[in-house]
Amino acid sequence: MASNNFIDYVKLTCRSGKGGAGSHHYFRAKGLPNGGPDGGDGGRGGHIILEGNSQLWTLLHLQYQKHVFAKDGEGGGENLRSGAQGEDIVLQVPLGTVARDADTGEQILEITEQGQRLVLVPGGRGGLGNDHFKTPTNQAPSYAQPGEPAVEALVVLELKLLADVGLVGFPNAGKSTLLSVVSAAKPKIADYAFTTLTPNLGVVAYRDYKSFVMADIPGIIEGAAEGRGLGTRFLRHIERNSMLLFMISCDSPDIAAEYRVLLGELEQFNPELLDKTRLLAITKTDMLDEELEAEMKAALPADVPPTIFISSLTNKNIQPLKDMIWRALHA
Repeated sequence: MASNNFIDYVKLTCRSGKGGAGSHHYFRAKGLPNGGPDGGDGGRGGHIILEGNSQLWTLLHLQYQKHVFAKDGEGGGENLRSGAQGEDIVLQVPLGTVARDADTGEQILEITEQGQRLVLVPGGRGGLGNDHFKTPTNQAPSYAQPGEPAVEALVVLELKLLADVGLVGFPNAGKSTLLSVVSAAKPKIADYAFTTLTPNLGVVAYRDYKSFVMADIPGIIEGAAEGRGLGTRFLRHIERNSMLLFMISCDSPDIAAEYRVLLGELEQFNPELLDKTRLLAITKTDMLDEELEAEMKAALPADVPPTIFISSLTNKNIQPLKDMIWRALHA
C-alpha cells in the first residue's frame, strides 16, 4: 500500500434528493366531467448510502469527490400513478469506515461487514396525492402533500483499520521490519524515527493454511494523545485491532518505563484500549548474548504482559511469536 495512496480521512458535502410532490389531479372522462380525486404520490428522493467493500483498504477514491448530490423524486401523476424515486448514490467504502457529523463530531454510522449498506443521508419522502385526503364530507379534496425537502449534511468519513493484531511502539522499534518478515507487506524501513507515516497491513501466514492480519501503526511518542509527533491521527486505527503487540527495542534504557508510557498514551486516547489483550516483544535481540538476555528477562516487572525476545533480522523466535499471537487471538 503506497504511503501517498493511503487516505483515511475525507470530508464530503452531501445532499439527498427531495421528495416529489403528490398530485391533486381529478379523474376526467367523457360523460364524467366531475370524477373523484386520482392524484398519485410523489416519489422518494434519493438516499446517499455507504456500502462495505472488503476489497478497499483506503478512502483514496473519495478524496476528490467533495460534493455528493442524490437525485430528486418525481411528482405523482394522474390515475394514481406514483412518481419515480430519485436515484440513490451508493459510495463504496472499506470495512472499518466511520461516518461523523463534521460540525458536532457525533457518529452517524459505521461499516464493518462486506456488503453492509447503511443510509448516510436519507432522501425526502414523497408527498401523498389528493386521493388520500377524500372523506365522506369532502369528496373532491384539492390538497396534496408537497414532498419533503432534501437533507444537507457535512460529513466526515474516517477509516479505522480492521486487523487482528496492532503493533504498538515508539518510532524505530522494529515494527515495520517485523511486518516485512512475517508477511508480504513491504513497508518503508530505515534507521530513523517516523519512517512509517501511514499504517500498513499484512496478512501473516500461520500453520495449516491459517492466517491473521497485522497492522503496523506509525510510531507513538510521549504526548501523542495530546497532539505531539503524529498526534492522534493514527491512534484511532488501534481501536479496531483485536489485540495489541507492544514492541520495545532491547537497547531501551528502561523497558518497563517505556511500556508504561505507551500504555499511558493509549489510555489517555481511549481507556477502552486497555481492555484489549496485550503481548510484549523485545526486539533487535541479535545484539544480545544469552547472559545479557537472561538478565533483562529477570529484571522485567510482573505487571508487563507475556513477553518474548525476538530478532526480525535473524528470525529468532518469530515462529514462537506467531504461536503466542494465535493463542491470544483464540483464547
